[in-house]
Amino acid sequence: MLKKYRYALINKLQGSLYYLIRAYSWTFRLRIENEEPWLNYLKNGGRVLLCCWHQQFFSAIYHFKTYAAYHPALMISQSKDGDIIAGIAEKTGWHTVRGSSSRDGGRALKEMINHMLHSGGFSGHILDGPRGPAGVVKAGVVSLARASGAVVVPLYTSADRAWYFNSWDRFMLPKPFARVTLRFGEMLDLTTGESAEDFERHRVRLQEMMQPGLHHQ
Repeated sequence: MLKKYRYALINKLQGSLYYLIRAYSWTFRLRIENEEPWLNYLKNGGRVLLCCWHQQFFSAIYHFKTYAAYHPALMISQSKDGDIIAGIAEKTGWHTVRGSSSRDGGRALKEMINHMLHSGGFSGHILDGPRGPAGVVKAGVVSLARASGAVVVPLYTSADRAWYFNSWDRFMLPKPFARVTLRFGEMLDLTTGESAEDFERHRVRLQEMMQPGLHHQ
């Protein structure tokens, strides 16, 4: 009975938060940079893995609904917070795979690879989630890119006015009516080489490329 009540409460909370986030994000004065190259690549049959830091994903939620037609997938932790986030992601048209580096990561990674290979070839990935350390790229993104043959596209978000939470990643929440920019980096190939050294080289390359985009307020 308690479990049934909990699920009902979570579903109600998911719906309320989804519409609250949509309404709040609608106030952003949004600017999108360098989206066309990778989107054309996806439309022409390529596979794409969008990557961003945990600190910055909120700014992109509103715009990410425009990708629903491409059947994107996203890995989300099995925590209680993850239950709520997964519901919100599903309402934006994203397929959620439950798991993380600390729990059921191997099973979730296999499901993500299967989705990339057979269900549209498009996914998102939070590089340092769900618990950090902030700015450290975990190995899953390289494994997923290599197994699926996807290009990796970094995503950086910024706002001219924002609050920063006192959390492990200094989570960024743009203020109402802020000028928010979503900037996509160049497509990266992390599939070359087969050794453990090649794998680590790709991980470090992505980390060093994206760390300057973190905000430290």
